[in-house]
Amino acid sequence: MNASPLGNQGCIPWNKGKLIGQKLPLKLKEIWAIRIRLQLAERIRDLALFNLAIDSKLRGCDLVKLHVCDIALGTRILPRATVMQQKTHRPVQFEITEQTRASISAWINQAHLLPRDYLFPSCIVVDDHITTRQYARIVASWVESIGLNRAAYGTHTMRRTKVTLIYRQTKNLRAVQLLLGHTKLESTVRYLGIEVDDALEIAENTEV
Repeated sequence: MNASPLGNQGCIPWNKGKLIGQKLPLKLKEIWAIRIRLQLAERIRDLALFNLAIDSKLRGCDLVKLHVCDIALGTRILPRATVMQQKTHRPVQFEITEQTRASISAWINQAHLLPRDYLFPSCIVVDDHITTRQYARIVASWVESIGLNRAAYGTHTMRRTKVTLIYRQTKNLRAVQLLLGHTKLESTVRYLGIEVDDALEIAENTEV
């Protein structure tokens, strides 16, 4: 068999030296390490974005498009919100914890945002939101600030973090499925990266 012509040209694979596959979720100590750094640096917008990304578990495309009125009623930040997912065209609910509500309120006040404004407006384009590419760069800066390899983390890190912690504590796949807005449980299993050992551990701890 003849060798591929490309092989003789020393073609470098696109993924050479890169980490591919699912992005890692943050550990609890890493969440707090980033949060404290943002607080100390008084990065009000980034703190609100970080906290809401963890709580909402939204895809980046849905997170960046949030309007103030999606998560607030007047001046009050809601404890729960519902948005329509761009990918599935299905609604998904999420909680907004007290510390996240406080950070969002601080950001809205600092930026003088109105109900119909984007929650995270673009600094470049008027009446637009930050892009998913900008969001990805922001996430990369967060993980690098605490010494993590940016190649192993990404915007899906933010989506996976809280549900991974929930699953580890409860082993409740159905709850995680609902929180992620997945239509199929199989999608949730793949998303969490559940291995055979996890399934066996659940089975071993189940009395029948």
